[in-house]
Amino acid sequence: MAYDLVLKGGRVMDPSQQIDKTSDVGFAGGKVVAIGEGLTGTDERDVSGLIVTPGLIDLHTHVYWGGTSLGVDADAYARQSAVTTCVDTGSAGPGNFPGFKAHVIERVQTRVLVYLHISFAGIYAFSPKIMIGESEDMRLMAAREALDMARENPETIIGIKVRVGKHASGPNGINPLNIALDVAQAADLPLMCHIDEPPPTYAAVVDRLRQGDVLTHCFRPFPNAPMHGNGQVRGAVIRARARGVLFDVAHGMGSFSWDTARAMMAAGFKPDTISSDVHAMCINGPAWDLLRTMTKFLALGMPLSEIIACTTHRPAAAIRRPDLGSFAPGSVGDASVLMLEPGDIALEDVQGNIIHHQERLSAKGMVIGGVWQDTGI
Repeated sequence: MAYDLVLKGGRVMDPSQQIDKTSDVGFAGGKVVAIGEGLTGTDERDVSGLIVTPGLIDLHTHVYWGGTSLGVDADAYARQSAVTTCVDTGSAGPGNFPGFKAHVIERVQTRVLVYLHISFAGIYAFSPKIMIGESEDMRLMAAREALDMARENPETIIGIKVRVGKHASGPNGINPLNIALDVAQAADLPLMCHIDEPPPTYAAVVDRLRQGDVLTHCFRPFPNAPMHGNGQVRGAVIRARARGVLFDVAHGMGSFSWDTARAMMAAGFKPDTISSDVHAMCINGPAWDLLRTMTKFLALGMPLSEIIACTTHRPAAAIRRPDLGSFAPGSVGDASVLMLEPGDIALEDVQGNIIHHQERLSAKGMVIGGVWQDTGI
């Protein structure tokens, strides 16, 4: 059989099928069709010496470029990081989601899926000069409107987002989370909850989350770190994982600490998903992109196969899209082509602490819907 596109001779890593071998990947009709040797296609790409994974999913991004102050260009970011699916986490709420859909989601090549913000206007004031927590005003908590918008857009809205903490919800504390949980329950969707400095506490937030809900910024620094000062993981965090709450990295400008990450990894508490929280204020450091965040977990000693799992089939499961994040026949025809390059790299956390590592992941190409996309890198 001749395929539309064949990626030839790469190291194929698909944790969803426990595949790690040198092989070809064939695509036809926008789908994955086969993994094997000697495949031929109309378009053949030699990827020998490179790593070929199911399309990377960045579970925490902000790509409402032009519509919010924190948005970055989805396609430019995708080329930079070989990300084929950007999950936007609350840039838009029900009041401005139609604009996000019409002006970004429907126009870019990159797949964009959305956790809809419970706030009517999403994250509307996030910049170096103006910073207003959208959850500080309970009048903006748009439960009815969010539920209606989610029901009207099931192909794009895959969850509900809320932000709580000293900077996001201020005097309202945990109350916006209560409203968001009601909407997620009514819409039968998972919830993603941001947490920053207390109040509320890390424990109070994770105690409210349900199976399949996502606690994002899970390796944030003190205060509101997931472990005690002695490195012991908080009991509420352990209980939450036991009932199926998911823990997502979401590096961003303030939510990844080497001290926290080392303590949690030493305690055997690895993240369920690895994401960048890329936005306008961290794309030039300290987060940069998904590949830089993944490289930090290489530096923490996490096996590459687990890192790939945390950026492919695990986020796909979190957003209930089993057709993504896998090379199983019939899956969406997405792939990321990466190189593990030798050479010293300085890796900073959000507190300015730097560690050095002797290899890094870089983007060399990608496939979206069975079509090759150059990264331009």
